[in-house]
This record gives sequence, structure tokens and C-alpha cells, in this order.
Amino acid sequence: MIRILITLALISLTLPAQATEAGWALLRGGGHVVLMRHAYALGTVEPPNFDIEKCGTQRNLSERGRHQARRIGSLIAARGAPVERVLSSRLCRALETARLAFGAGAVEAFAPLDPPGEDETANAEALAATIEAVHGYSGSGNMVMVADLPAIKALTGHKTREGEALIVAPDENGLVVLGRIVFN
Repeated sequence: MIRILITLALISLTLPAQATEAGWALLRGGGHVVLMRHAYALGTVEPPNFDIEKCGTQRNLSERGRHQARRIGSLIAARGAPVERVLSSRLCRALETARLAFGAGAVEAFAPLDPPGEDETANAEALAATIEAVHGYSGSGNMVMVADLPAIKALTGHKTREGEALIVAPDENGLVVLGRIVFN
């Protein structure tokens, strides 16, 4: 019984590394879309006075998150994964993650990546616009899209940790996950 538990523990430790290496292999060739969760931010719920236009009303990156964002950009560059375009939710923590990782001039705010709200019609339109952006991407480098967990889960059905990335592609039902990169 102990051998089985040890074996399962070892397998669970190697799976993220294998997923990460497979993800890097995809990105080195370019032409892929990366859906990345913002770096580490304190708290789990937006303040009651949340306003997407005002950073002071949002959960923002901690110093640890800023360090993580810079590290993500360094790792992507060091691994030879070309980044051609960067789209970000308008959430301040997503924008800051993208700007620290890829440079402020490279980042475009993309409202469809904002967190889903109460309006189901607007949510469906945002999902469709994001999926259309993935469908329409044909660059030779990679396109990175930075968002928060609710948007990523709505798009893929997958949960990600802060600073984790999914390599996605369009399919007949929306987006399919081709790979994963864990930066931590």
C-alpha cells in the first residue's frame, strides 16, 4: 500500500512538469494562442465598490505577483517562445501582469476578456468575441491573452493557478486545451 501511495505521489509531481514541457514545445514553433491567468494578487473577491476603470477598487498584484509577472516574461523569452500579440482583460491585475511580462507597449486591452458579469447576453457576446479572436489569429509568433479565472473557466472549462497558462485552439465547441505551462 505504501508503494502505491509513493508511486502515485511521484506521478502527480511529474505530471505538471511533463505538461509544462509539452506546452513549451508547442510555443517554440509559434502560431499558438496562450490563455494565461494573471499573476498573484491578494484576496479572492473583488471589493463591493469594484469598478473596472479604477485600479483602487480592484484586487491588484502583490509584490510577489509583480515578481512572478516579470519572471513569466523572462521565461518565455529564455525558452525562445516568440510573442507577437498580447491581449489583456481590462482588470488592472491582468493589465499589469501583461505589461510587466511583455512590455507596456505590446499590450492591448481587450474587453471581451473581462470577468463575466450578470448579463448573460453580454457574457455570451464576450465569449464569442474571444473565440473569434482565437479563430482569427494566424501570426507566426504566439498570441497571449491575459485574463482572470472566471473568464478562463468560461472559455475552456479548466481552472488555472495564478500565472499559469493554457495553450488553446478553436474547435467546433469553442476552445480546446492543447497544453499547459506552470510558471511557478
